[in-house]
Amino acid sequence: MRSLRMRRVQVVGPRLFLLLVWGWVVSATETTDYSDAEVLPDSFPSAPAEPLPEFLLEPENGFIVKNRPVQLRCRASPATQIYFKCNGEWVNQNDHITRESLDQITGLVVREVEISVSRTQVEELFGLEDYWCQCVAWSSAGTTKSNRAYVRIAYLRKNFEQEPLGREVRLEQEVLLQCRPPEGMPAAEVDWLKNEDVINPSQDSNFLITIDHDLIVKQARLSDTANYTCVARNVVAKRRSSTATLIVYVDGGWTEWAKWSACGTECTHWRSRECQAPPPINGGKHCSGSMMESKNCTEGLCARNKKISVEHTSHPIPPGMGVAVYTGLVVALLLSIIMALCVGVLAYRRRCRHLHGDITDSSSALTAAFHPGNYKPPRQDNPHPLHSSAPPDLTATAGTFRGPLFSLPQGVSDSPHKIPMTTSPLLDPLPSLKIKVYNSSTLSSLELPADMSLGDGEILSLKSVGTVGRERDFHSHTLSREPGLSTSATLGSLGGRLTIPNTGVSLLVPPGTIPQGKFYEMYLIINKWDKTTLPSEGSQTVLSPVVSCGPSGMLLNRPVVLTLPHCAQLDTPTPDWTLTLKTQTHQGAWEEVLTVGEETLSSPCYLQLEEECCHVLMEQLGTYGLVGQSCPPRPACKRLQLALFAPRAPCLSLDYSLRIYCIHDTPHALKDVLDLERSLGGVLLEDPKPLLFKDSYHNLRLSIHDIPHTYWRSKLLAKYQEIPFYHIWSGSQRPLHCTFSLERASLAVSQLACKICVRQVEGEGQIFQLHTDIQETLPPHSPLPSGSSCLPSSQVGPYAFRLPDSIRQKICASLDAPSARGCDWRLLARSLGFDRYLNYFATKPSPTGVLLDLWEACHQGDADLVSLATALEEMGKSEVLVVMTTDGDC
Repeated sequence: MRSLRMRRVQVVGPRLFLLLVWGWVVSATETTDYSDAEVLPDSFPSAPAEPLPEFLLEPENGFIVKNRPVQLRCRASPATQIYFKCNGEWVNQNDHITRESLDQITGLVVREVEISVSRTQVEELFGLEDYWCQCVAWSSAGTTKSNRAYVRIAYLRKNFEQEPLGREVRLEQEVLLQCRPPEGMPAAEVDWLKNEDVINPSQDSNFLITIDHDLIVKQARLSDTANYTCVARNVVAKRRSSTATLIVYVDGGWTEWAKWSACGTECTHWRSRECQAPPPINGGKHCSGSMMESKNCTEGLCARNKKISVEHTSHPIPPGMGVAVYTGLVVALLLSIIMALCVGVLAYRRRCRHLHGDITDSSSALTAAFHPGNYKPPRQDNPHPLHSSAPPDLTATAGTFRGPLFSLPQGVSDSPHKIPMTTSPLLDPLPSLKIKVYNSSTLSSLELPADMSLGDGEILSLKSVGTVGRERDFHSHTLSREPGLSTSATLGSLGGRLTIPNTGVSLLVPPGTIPQGKFYEMYLIINKWDKTTLPSEGSQTVLSPVVSCGPSGMLLNRPVVLTLPHCAQLDTPTPDWTLTLKTQTHQGAWEEVLTVGEETLSSPCYLQLEEECCHVLMEQLGTYGLVGQSCPPRPACKRLQLALFAPRAPCLSLDYSLRIYCIHDTPHALKDVLDLERSLGGVLLEDPKPLLFKDSYHNLRLSIHDIPHTYWRSKLLAKYQEIPFYHIWSGSQRPLHCTFSLERASLAVSQLACKICVRQVEGEGQIFQLHTDIQETLPPHSPLPSGSSCLPSSQVGPYAFRLPDSIRQKICASLDAPSARGCDWRLLARSLGFDRYLNYFATKPSPTGVLLDLWEACHQGDADLVSLATALEEMGKSEVLVVMTTDGDC
């Protein structure tokens, strides 16, 4: 029996072994019968397995304030070991402070570890991620990782992105005071002060502080007249904005009229009132009207008696006095008529001098092949102020018509003032010509008979004779035609298309837009950033180039289509943008035309939005631009391009520079930078990289890394460069860039390899992997912008449109009339994706024609008829398909 017990003890653990041995010894000393002893079981339960470590304290995000390091702590149980890992690398064991204790309840070992993260460690990090650390704990069962804790350098810039502005408002008017705090890490908290007292909306419900930190006074009270200050603060510092003074004024109001006074000796009585209900306060307007009122108090009886007495007491007029009075009146009247005639003659002669060089009659135009021989340039003594929305001097531009060739006198054909018109078989031969001259303050035109025609192979040379003198001279100063940024053509009733190559900007003038027999010199200009004011205000950003089309004031029979590229990111399932089309007035101010999604029947335009461009149907030419702002609660994103340039090889100096441009992701912006660098002798090293820039008030940070310090040295003293958020978000069309200046050890060094990191703080980024030979001549690297093609700058007449006129007319005839089954122009709009606001098309004489114009603009360059035919086939319009098959080329 004893041997049996000993064998079983060898199987169990050491503690059970001691207990069993002790029990065996005791039982051996007893005189008990071993046959009645309890038999041990075949196996004993094992000790429970040790669990995985569980974190009782995880590291938390921290900010380095000035130069004070951040302490990160974590605690886990059970844990045999615990260490920190930062940015994927283990922290040295000697940098850990470890503490060990025993849990009094569970009896398990608890380990706690602590490390310090310095400012230098955070600044030396390279990459798109922020500095992070996490704990890893071990036990016999395995390992457990904690959450990541991010360590960032805290800061708060000095300048507010937007400060509140003082205002004067009426009593009970809603007031908005805007504040955009300085960029900071962590993001600044904002308080509002009213006369140095903190505003608490929970205590005064008349105040509201929005998530964008704006202060709203719901109904202005007299007590709200005060000085308001926006205060931004975080763990680093506190900043105060400039003080905005809000004045709440009250316009004066009358009290009720007092009672009438007693009737006086003059047969009148009077009453008064006071401007005291309320009285004018804080500069409010005084009451309008009189304070006193009087009237006859005898119902006219007193006045009649007085008149009778006057008649009886008046003296008779002496004989001959009446004749003298009437003679004097006649003489005075004759003198007035003579003076009026003199003034009219002088004004007529003065006007004739101004119009002398502008108007030519039909006989002189015919004898000089339509060139006014007495033409004079516009006067230079222009008294009008400049404004950027007026058309340029159109007398300096030209195109050519393919039309009949007229035999011109030698002296006239060589005249520098002759303007050939744009090429197109528009007109038939001229049996007889009548020129009707129009002269207005905004446009010039030629009107020809409706039955006039010109044959092919002939050229008509016309001069725009309705010039506007001083107005045209003043326009030419503000909208100068930059090479590659403008185009023009002379268009008539057959329409045409103006395109600025490689910019994405075009203007479609459908047939019938210009009245029959009239011709206009039309232009399309992209305004330079340094010659126009930005249409954005507040938190808005410019999303498209600012474009002028004209002549402004031109009467249009139907809408034209202006195509503008934009850089708004639109691929999100929910709308992040509030988009607004703006136009510039003659005084230079910007006004809203429409906001996308808020159109009404009174909206003058329709905007068709696509991912990279928009098409604007409008009936008033002028200067336009697209702006936008974030639609809460999500911040919007702009599409940017990053373009890297270097000096053209060979490099003969020890100095070498790399330039990175941050521009809008539009064809026009890239073309502008390419032209600029071409003039500076720069070379594009690789295709531009895209970057989504978020409306988060974070700057764009650029840094250079992995420079071979044996051969190259960076002249940049700081760790990185930054482009302020507002400079990018404002949408200034000026190209923004940063330069990295390098210096090589000797002229023999030609290889350069490094990395350039560009990212928005707390946002997306890109890395340029640069490996180049600075002495090797690189081939010209000039990528065509997206959507660009070899389209001519102007197309006139039928050649400008993909859809033949015969097909267009038959489609309109089939779909314009409303259908009970809905198979009309409305279904076509839905099939083509133009149904966002159908009421705009419903107000037009031919809704189908306007839809087809928009289709032409949306498919510029690739306008095959298959897409249109497919839409018509889905509608069941088989008769139109037959026409397209026979007359078209789909």
